[in-house]
Amino acid sequence: MRLWIREPEAAAAAQHTRRNPFLPDHALDDAIRVTADMDAALAGAGLVLLVVPSQFLRRVAKDVQSRLAAGVPVLVCSKGVEVETGCLMTEVVAAEMPGRPFAILSGPSFAGEAAEGQPTAVTIAAGSRETILDPLAARVAVTLGTSTFRPYLSDDPTGVEVGGAVKNVLAIACGMAAGRGLGSNPRAALIARGLAEMKRLAEALGGQRETVTGLSGVGDLTLTCSSEQSRNFSFGKALGAGMTAEEALSGKSAVVEGVVNARSVTALARRLGIEMPICEAVQATLDGVLSLDEAIHGLLTRPLTAEPRALEPVVKVPHPAADTAPPTILDGIPADRPAA
Repeated sequence: MRLWIREPEAAAAAQHTRRNPFLPDHALDDAIRVTADMDAALAGAGLVLLVVPSQFLRRVAKDVQSRLAAGVPVLVCSKGVEVETGCLMTEVVAAEMPGRPFAILSGPSFAGEAAEGQPTAVTIAAGSRETILDPLAARVAVTLGTSTFRPYLSDDPTGVEVGGAVKNVLAIACGMAAGRGLGSNPRAALIARGLAEMKRLAEALGGQRETVTGLSGVGDLTLTCSSEQSRNFSFGKALGAGMTAEEALSGKSAVVEGVVNARSVTALARRLGIEMPICEAVQATLDGVLSLDEAIHGLLTRPLTAEPRALEPVVKVPHPAADTAPPTILDGIPADRPAA
C-alpha cells in the first residue's frame, strides 16, 4: 500500500515520522509506504484512490492516467465542482482518463474519526440507472469495508457527487450563523432548505432526489453543518464572528473546499436555471456583495413559497417584511452582478 504526496519534503518526513501531515494525530500503518514519486506509487497498483482538492483533480488525474496500467480502476474521493468548467469530479476523471473504470466515494466521514476506528458509513457509487448496479462499486466496497467502516452501494454517481459538493457551501452558511450568535432554529432551517437546494441541482444534472436523502447528501450535510471539526463550518463561524475571509483562512494547511465550491456551485446552478438562494447568499457574502446581516435578511424575506415539490413552481407570495429588506441578489441574479 502506497501513499503519494506531491511535495518531496512532506513525503520524506511522513515516511520517516510515520505521520501524515494532513492527519498528524494518527500514526501511519507500517504497511504504508509514503513517496513523492508517482511512478513508484502506481507501480503494480490494483486500485487508485484520488484524494486531492477538487480544483487539482484534473491535473493529477491526467498524470495518473499516463502512468497507470490499463484497466486499473480509480476511486474518486474528491468533492466539488470544477470552477473553470462546471464539471463534477467524475466528469473530470472521464475526460482525463478515457476508458478508465471509476467509482466515487462520499459520505459523512471525518478522517480523524475513521482513523480512530469509530463507526463510519459512506456511499460508493458507480454505473448509472440505465444499467444493473456496476460490480465495481461492490468490488471497492469489499476492498475497503471493515468492522467499523461500512460502505453502501449506489448506481447514482451524480446524486452522490452533488451532495458532496453542495454540503461544503451549506456548512459555511451554518458556520456563519453560529459565529453570528444564532441558535439551533436557524441551523435546522439552513440544513432542511439546503437539502432542497441539493435535490434541485441533483435532479437538474440527471441524478436522483432520493440519493440526496442518503449518506452522501443529508448524512454528510448533517455532519459538516454541526461540528467544528468541519473546516467549512469553522471557516464560516470565523466569518460570522467578524473575521475577513483572508483572516479566517490564514495559517490553514488544509483546503476549505466550500470557498471554491460556493463559486462553482452557484455558477453551475445559474447556468441550469436552478434556484439555490442559500448558496447564492454564501457566495455574495464571500464576494463582499452583501454583508452577513443583509444576506440573512434577504433569505428570510424572499417571497413565501411552498415546500412540496409540486407546488414550488406555482406558489409565490410576497413576504410582508420584504419592504424592509435592502436590495438583494437573492430573488434573482442581475446581469451586472460584480464578478468574484
